Amino acid sequence: MANIITFTKLKSVWLMVIIIPLLILVFDAEKFNIIILFALKALSDTIPFILFAVTLVAYLKASGAESMVSKAFKGKEVRTIFIATLVGGLAPFCSCEVIPFIASMLALGVPLSTVMAFWLSSPLIDPPALLITAGALGWDYAIGKTISALSLGLLGGFGIYFLTKFGKFATPLKKKNYSSCSSSCDTKDPFNQQTIWKFWKNSERVKVFRFEFTSNGLFLLKWLSFAYLLEAMMVTYISAQTIGDFLGGEGLFSIIMGALAGVPAYLNSYAAPAIVSGLLEQGLSAGGAMAFLVGGAISSIPAMTAVWSLVNRSTFIAYLTFGLGGAILCGIFFQVYINL
Repeated sequence: MANIITFTKLKSVWLMVIIIPLLILVFDAEKFNIIILFALKALSDTIPFILFAVTLVAYLKASGAESMVSKAFKGKEVRTIFIATLVGGLAPFCSCEVIPFIASMLALGVPLSTVMAFWLSSPLIDPPALLITAGALGWDYAIGKTISALSLGLLGGFGIYFLTKFGKFATPLKKKNYSSCSSSCDTKDPFNQQTIWKFWKNSERVKVFRFEFTSNGLFLLKWLSFAYLLEAMMVTYISAQTIGDFLGGEGLFSIIMGALAGVPAYLNSYAAPAIVSGLLEQGLSAGGAMAFLVGGAISSIPAMTAVWSLVNRSTFIAYLTFGLGGAILCGIFFQVYINL
């Protein structure tokens, strides 16, 4: 799933997680409790997803069933892009919460096109977020955001699908280092394609389960801890008023700035509509508001931090390109619709 990292790298990230709160305590003690409690709350909400994801991957690898998952998608890539987009539209994950599932899918050999479709559509909308958006901004925005989620999922999925035909994205994950892995962790064919569902009766498979669960769990925990700490600082120090002053205006520039400003703002699908409603009152255009909603949900700095540690550079650039480029396109089309 994730890079099997050395102790030095693990220690350096955890060191940042410790040092940043200490610096806040020294230079802005009044905000310390607010930031730490926010980060802990966000992380605790994500822990169940991490546990589910790493347990599932560890089980599939230990039992030898991971090959079955990969085969389920083989030869059906176009169909699975549509399915992943629809499932993503129903899944209530923010851009950070979706990462454990992205890591799991890539580790199990699911095509990047299918993963990208789920990746882009999931943070944008789900049934509760649809109703919240409609209540705060009206049904035009709610339906527009839903269409944006489905469109971006398909855009990213089929974009990657066609690029892979030219030999791109053959290995989306960063290279793994199996230096601490036992001999039972043969990455090519550890169990000769044999599936044993009750793997706990085999000591070698139990070792694989423990290794996969521990290494992947620590990997996701450390990077999401760091990501949520960044999120807490952004929410605390960057106000909606500041964003509103920066984004005011009409035209294409407002839409582009809306998409870009959504990145540091980090607004999930539940908190964003109320804040965007205030930004509209401060002069933000409809297209800029939609770009802000889409860009902020998909490509936040905390999410990018975790994604960068997981995938290689070309996959990371593709994720940003489809996310931010798609946000701008959604903003343009929505502005055209509103002007009709």
